Order: sequence, then structure tokens, then C-alpha cells
Amino acid sequence: MSGKRVGKGKNKAFGNQKTSKGAKNYPKSKKPATANSGDSNEVRLNKYISNSGICSRREADENIALGLVTVNGKVVTEMGYKVKLDDEVKFDGRRISPEPKVYVLLNKPKGFATTTAEGKGRTVMDLVANATSAKIKPIGRLGRNSLGLLLFTNDDKIVQKFTNSKTGVARLFQIDLDKNLKFEDLKKIQEGFKVDGKLITVEEISYIDGEPKNKIGIKIKNTGNSILRTIFEALKYDLVKIDCVAIGHLTKKDIPRGHWKHLTTQEINTLKML
Repeated sequence: MSGKRVGKGKNKAFGNQKTSKGAKNYPKSKKPATANSGDSNEVRLNKYISNSGICSRREADENIALGLVTVNGKVVTEMGYKVKLDDEVKFDGRRISPEPKVYVLLNKPKGFATTTAEGKGRTVMDLVANATSAKIKPIGRLGRNSLGLLLFTNDDKIVQKFTNSKTGVARLFQIDLDKNLKFEDLKKIQEGFKVDGKLITVEEISYIDGEPKNKIGIKIKNTGNSILRTIFEALKYDLVKIDCVAIGHLTKKDIPRGHWKHLTTQEINTLKML
């Protein structure tokens, strides 16, 4: 649903040894300095890892046994070990969190900087302040005066998908130029051309049906939009308006300017398969 404009507010390293009662004993690690009782605030370590999106519970058990997981700085290889939600859990040296994955789509208005830094005036983080308590951040950038769709998430795998130069997710922009785009320049952009010795390419470019020739549709995979200025400044056009109207299959339908929505399960699954 829509939100408000601004708000506050794999070798297995363990063996099976049988006791006199036939129970299995796994190698025990030195336990970290944290309670490991039946506290309701505790969760099994393999579930904690699985909830963080790293891998399945079975794979988590294998990685725990291999010594790839630490809790509060100590390696844990004990199966069934429980941790508290505020414990420091690291997988292969990187801290992980079981925070639920969140996906928020914003229809950005003018005048907001795409940054998570403070002291930058009005930012897109102000616009999604009421969306979630999770630590989400925007994927890519839109200039302060650019408009349109911006996706926020705490899902590192989705971020990597967008930032991979070969398999990145395409974004569709509608742009207004200060004058009509010449057909020969449109063809030049379609075919790719060099700027300062670097080849510049786009996924697609076309005139917009029923609109003047200064209104253009252009699709790119870059996470920023500086490439648009590079292209048109090189060809002696000024960019009057930049509006991101689609990210992959995601569109601005039912999202008024300045508002946001949470992605549906179907939208999330499609995004992961792109």
C-alpha cells in the first residue's frame, strides 16, 4: 500500500561418535560469553543464519561445522547452539543479521538528494521514513532534480544484481530535451559511440509515440543516471527533465509522486528472477 510523502516517525568437519546410550556427540566449541539456555529471546544459530538470507538451514549446519561462523568473536561448531538476537554473529568474517528483507519502491519528486548521509538537506530517506524500521538504502541514484522510481532494500543479493554491469536490471527513463533529437543522433546513440575514448551504449532508445521529438524514451542498466548527461551533452543537447518510469517490470502505477509502496511477493520473486 502507499505511504505518506514525508514522515518521522562443503566438506563436513564433524564425525559421529556414539555414547553408551547411542547418542551422537559432535565436537564442542568453546562457548562464547553469552547465555545459551531456553530463553525465548534466543534462536538456533542455523535458523539465525538462514533468516539472514545467507543460505538454507542445512547449509548453515554444514558451514557451522566447518568453523565459518563466529558468535561474539568465538568460533562455534556446536549443532543446535542458540544465540540472542543482539549477539554479534559473523559468517566467513562478515557480520550478518536476521532482519527481514524489505523492498520499498518510491516515486521520487524533485528536490530530494539520493543519499543516506546526514547534513545534505532533504533526502529520499525522509520520504521513506515511515516505510519500515529496517535499515534500507536506495539502489543507485537519481539526481536531486530528477524524478521517478527508486528502489530501497536491505537485501544484498538484490543490490548485487543491480550493480552487476553485465546482468544489471534495466531502468526506463522518459527525458525531455531542450530541442528535438535529430534522427541521426538517435541512430548514433542506438549503435553506441565513444566519448573521451570510452564507448557509451544503452539498452534501447526511441521517440515516444504521439509526442514531440524532444521527448525520448531511453533504457539503461547503469545504477546512476549520469550516463544520460554524458550522452546528450556530447551531442549538444540540454536535459530539461529526467523521469525514471520503470525498473525492470516495476512501474509507477498507483504510486503518486512523493509516495512509496512495499513490493508484493510476486513483484519480489520476479525481481529476483530477472
